[in-house]
Amino acid sequence: MFTGIVEQMAQVTSIKNAADIKKFGVKLKKNAEKTTIGDSVAVNGVCQTITEIEGSTVYFEAIKETLLKTNLSLLKKGDTVNIEFSLTPSDKIGGHFVTGHIDCLGTIRQKKPEGGAIRFELSAPEKFNIYTAPKGSITVDGVSLTLADCFRDGFTFFCVPHTLENTTLKTIKIGGKVNLEFDLLAKYVNNKAPRPSSGISIELLQKKGFI
Repeated sequence: MFTGIVEQMAQVTSIKNAADIKKFGVKLKKNAEKTTIGDSVAVNGVCQTITEIEGSTVYFEAIKETLLKTNLSLLKKGDTVNIEFSLTPSDKIGGHFVTGHIDCLGTIRQKKPEGGAIRFELSAPEKFNIYTAPKGSITVDGVSLTLADCFRDGFTFFCVPHTLENTTLKTIKIGGKVNLEFDLLAKYVNNKAPRPSSGISIELLQKKGFI
């Protein structure tokens, strides 16, 4: 479990592709000494497991399913990624509950200064708009953000200077692909909400002569 508060940006130091698995190394700037093999780490919002450690460099192995649904498939040596370590019982929850299980990729449609912040507009598959609402939460490349406007095929959010300086959102360009995880609570609420009736009833069938 994560919160969407990025702890550091780190550089990808190596890439190795083999048989539907992408092994990549990331050089941590801090807290490398606290990591152990098997730890869960959010890399651009994707929950990954540390498989190997060499000094301050940790290694991950992204499987085919992960590569199909996230931008880890696009990683290159020298790229920068957002890093968040998993929660411990004593940690503050500064963002919102994040699982690290990516729902889909979104595309940066617009990025422009507005009101002292940067306004982002993203496109996303229409089927996910049931999980969005103004002032709701969204995780973009592992960054916990608040939705501003929501559309049929996307949404907007504002990124304050501090978040911009400390995450990869600063360098993402128009057309760039980002990992999206929609709010966990919104998913549960939607799943448990009563489904619309088909409109078919015993009375209607009798009226139409079917029974």
